[in-house]
This record gives sequence, C-alpha cells and structure tokens, in this order.
Amino acid sequence: MAENSKIEWTHHTFNPWIGCQKVGPGCDHCYAEAMMADRYGRVEWGPHGSRSRTSAANWRKPLAWDRAASLAGRRDRVFCASLADVFDNHGSITSGWRGDLWHLIHRTPNLDWMLLTKRPGNIPDMLPDGFGAPAWGDGWPNVWLGCTITSREEMLRDALKLQRVPAQVRFWSVEPMLGAFGVIDRWMLPDLVIVGGESGPGARPMHPDWARGLRDQCSDAAVPFFFKQWGEWGPGSVLMGTGEPVFRAFPDFQTWVNKAPTWVNGGACYDAAGRRCRIGADFMRARDEGTFPVTVIHKVGKKAAGRRLDGRTWDQMPGVAA
Repeated sequence: MAENSKIEWTHHTFNPWIGCQKVGPGCDHCYAEAMMADRYGRVEWGPHGSRSRTSAANWRKPLAWDRAASLAGRRDRVFCASLADVFDNHGSITSGWRGDLWHLIHRTPNLDWMLLTKRPGNIPDMLPDGFGAPAWGDGWPNVWLGCTITSREEMLRDALKLQRVPAQVRFWSVEPMLGAFGVIDRWMLPDLVIVGGESGPGARPMHPDWARGLRDQCSDAAVPFFFKQWGEWGPGSVLMGTGEPVFRAFPDFQTWVNKAPTWVNGGACYDAAGRRCRIGADFMRARDEGTFPVTVIHKVGKKAAGRRLDGRTWDQMPGVAA
C-alpha cells in the first residue's frame, strides 16, 4: 500500500518540520525521539528542544506526488507528520511554517492529507483562516483530522475535542494500544479507526481482546477499521494443517490449571485487564475479578507477529474525499 512510506495505512509520509515532546504514556518509547538521539541528532526532543524546518526539496515532494496521482487518476494519502506534530504549540514553530503547510495542502488536491496530532485541543486555533488559502469552513475536502488515542482514559479526554472540529474525515490512531476501550458511545466514534501494537525496544504487548473489542464496535457502527500490526508481541502457536498463527487463551481458571505447562511454552500470560499473570496468585486474582480469558502472548518481533487479526487482514478505509 505505501509507496514512499513504510506505514501501512498511507502512501507517503511528509514532515514539514522535525521535533516534538512527550505528552502521554503512548509516547514512552517514541521512535522519533530515538531516531534523533541515536542516528540523526537534528533536534533535541522535549519542551526545551527546538523544531527544525525540513528542506525546500522535501517541501517540493508533495507537488510531485500530486502530479503523479492526477496523471494516474487516483488519490494518494499523505501522513503528516511522523517526526513532529502539526498542531504543536511550541514557540519555535512560526505561524509562517504552518501557513506554508496549509498552502501546500491547498495546492495538492489529489492528495488526502492525514494530519495526526496528540494535541486535538489546539486544532481550532491553528486551522487556516482564509489568508493565502480558503477558510476552513466545514473542513477541506482533502484533509483528514486524526488524534492519537492509546487508552480509554485518553479517548474520554480527547475524542470530544476531535469531534467538535468540522472535518470531512476524522480518525483515531490507536497505536500503541495500551488497554481495553470498553463500551463506546457511537457518537464518539470517528470515520476511521486505526489500531496497532507497539514495536521497538521495550514494547508493551497488546491483548488481542482489546483489538477485537474495538473492531467489533466499529463493525456494528459501520466505521472502517484498519489493523496495522501486532508489534513485537504476537501469536506463538499455529493451526495444524494451515500454519495460521493463533493466540492461545485460557478461558477460565481450571483450563489454566490443566494446560498451563504445555500451552505457555516461553510466552507471557496477560489477563483481559492487561495485567501479567506470572504465578498462581495472579491467576486466582483474574478468576476472582472476572478478567479471564488469560491470553498467552509471545515476543516474536514485528515481522513474525504480522498484522492478521483472527485470520485476516483489516485494511478498511472511508470513501475517498471528493
């Protein structure tokens, strides 16, 4: 799917500038910060760090992508920004930078720009105001507004902020997924939900029932669901005959008593609340608190874990903007 990006849900990735700071648990193992610290050293991460505008050559790339999409009669998606936050209010981001970005988006009508932020409360004050580009109105037809949401707590805090902003398409990036979302009021759901487990050093596992629970609610509400990856942790068993990777789960306490020695096999056990079960007392707690099933998860690496959920890929997307 990706043409100039390795991210499964987009074709291209564009960074107008580089630099950000951590704002929640989902940022704990930030890949972008690690890239700057270990390889590039371009900016210092954090509240006292700087933001660095990317080169003029980089800013010309979306114009080429737009021409190619136009000639091919298709629409391409652009993720903006993987190494920054478009709606960051850091003092070193000038209003001119963001204005230039809105102008670029306006000049590329064959691209659907996916603007992902961890700061949805900043969006209303940073939308185009009509100077050099059309006013925002009910939203531009080629702009999708998204918010990173990793837990139910963040959903309850940020979903309404995103819903209040007029947009043609709104989406959640639930990556890394750090907990169950529970029951969601339908009006809170956006037009698209993207889910993924964490990858990289120190990655935290994603319980399969968390992803299933969100997928099923999206299905019931006719909301497109895109499953990006399991991350470092995934299934550790396969179905005989087909080789299909599957999770093993203890549906109740007695099943664990009977089968634990043969089923765990080097994996880690997590209950439905995301707590690790290491010893008998942990499993008894899960029994008493009703947090079975306990699922066996193996740290197998991102590639081996793959991106299939219950035997298939989930690559749903909303209708292309007009």
